[in-house]
Amino acid sequence: MVPTQRDSARRTWIIWASLLALFLGALDALVMTAAMPTIIAELGGLHLYAWTYTSYFLARAVALPIFGKLSDMYSTRGLFLFAIGLFLAASIAAGCSPSMEFLVVTRVLQGIGGGGIFALVYVVLTDVSAPEQRARTISFASLVWGVSSLIGPTLGGFIVTWFSWRWIFFINIPLGLFSFYGIAVYFREFRDKAAGKKLDLLGALLLSGFILGLLFLIMTGGRELQVFSLPYFLLGIVTLISGIWFYKVEMRAQNPMLNFSYFKDPSYALGNVLVFFSSFAIFSLFAYAPILLQGALSQTPMQVGYAMLSLSLGWSIGAFVIGRNVIWVGYKKAILLGAVLVVVGTGLTLGFSRTTGLGECFIAFLIVGLGMGFVSLTTLLVVQDSVESANLGVATSFHQFSRTMGGTIGVGLCGGIVTDRLISELTAAGQKLPAELIRMLKESMANLFQQEFQAMVPDGMQPMLQNAVLTSVYLALVIVFVVSLLNLGLSLLLPKK
Repeated sequence: MVPTQRDSARRTWIIWASLLALFLGALDALVMTAAMPTIIAELGGLHLYAWTYTSYFLARAVALPIFGKLSDMYSTRGLFLFAIGLFLAASIAAGCSPSMEFLVVTRVLQGIGGGGIFALVYVVLTDVSAPEQRARTISFASLVWGVSSLIGPTLGGFIVTWFSWRWIFFINIPLGLFSFYGIAVYFREFRDKAAGKKLDLLGALLLSGFILGLLFLIMTGGRELQVFSLPYFLLGIVTLISGIWFYKVEMRAQNPMLNFSYFKDPSYALGNVLVFFSSFAIFSLFAYAPILLQGALSQTPMQVGYAMLSLSLGWSIGAFVIGRNVIWVGYKKAILLGAVLVVVGTGLTLGFSRTTGLGECFIAFLIVGLGMGFVSLTTLLVVQDSVESANLGVATSFHQFSRTMGGTIGVGLCGGIVTDRLISELTAAGQKLPAELIRMLKESMANLFQQEFQAMVPDGMQPMLQNAVLTSVYLALVIVFVVSLLNLGLSLLLPKK
């Protein structure tokens, strides 16, 4: 008998409520981009600028696997409502922030709520869908990611211009309440739960410590902390110990946070590895292609926006198309096709030069986005099919965690390489960079386009700077291409389904 919640009207309510919650979480970081200069001007605390983003992403990464595990033990409905409620409460607090320190704390709470939303929304969408409808339903989530990336920065600018920066947080309230209502009233669960089992609290703490340490090393290396400094080394040791200790604890735990036996299944293991490497590639492009386009190819900010739009557009279209055809295409063929598209697209970026036009960039990025859409959705289906229903939460959330880690490590690794190469290129060219310029470059490559940075660039150095940017970012494109090739090779190992 088909569960009542899969009846058309009830299912529609649940899907809309879930997607709206996902939309709020996805939109949150994007709308802040346009608002941060205004927030800094009112609240001060420029030294905490980066932490308004870092705190959110760190908290979200930690929350993902924990919420996934909890949903296999307790009520997914209750946990989802808690995540939405926490996100809304934190949004209200953020909108009322009297200082940057307070805002950073509220961003941590938003990150925890957002992590819960991202971990559970795919579980809910799977739960309300018959097997033959699952891929189609989940493909709507990719459209949400695409729409949020399209309107996020523009919406943030509009709100700041016509209202107040505080409304970038307050706008979450009516939309979030609608989502909360839809889940509270219409969603009911039918999955078996691990009743009577205790949460692996030590495992959860060790996993959180390992994730926080690893991400902090990646996100602060060469900026807040020097890579070869004693604090960085000690943090690396603590992170390594946390990871090893976590593994040993999980191997003995009766109800582990992460069941390593799942990785004996090649479908589960490869599904997570493939989305990790695909995310490494596409998020690295998201981060450093704008620097290449504006800093070396002389594209305007609006033209850069159009080019980057193709990545989001391709991702959404790819997931939407494969979601409707994966049943007859097959999982392995869909992932292989996606991996090939990512290789082709990243390969085209290796041909970029100072004379490359906007159209060529758009096509290359669109192809990469299409491939990512194929891979991200299909690997999720592969991972979900590799575990029993009772472990759907932890499997789904770990897939999202793999995607998050792939993107974060890709951006962090490429960022360090690009920055060091840029400084080396300029130094090798005989240019003595002011210390403040070097500091700004290490803090963020995006500072290349700040008026303060441009004003300090020595006379006659601008063409040399453009060549240095092209050479430096090109190295990141080579890394992305190699990772894409590795991803394609690994996809050949997938069992045929």
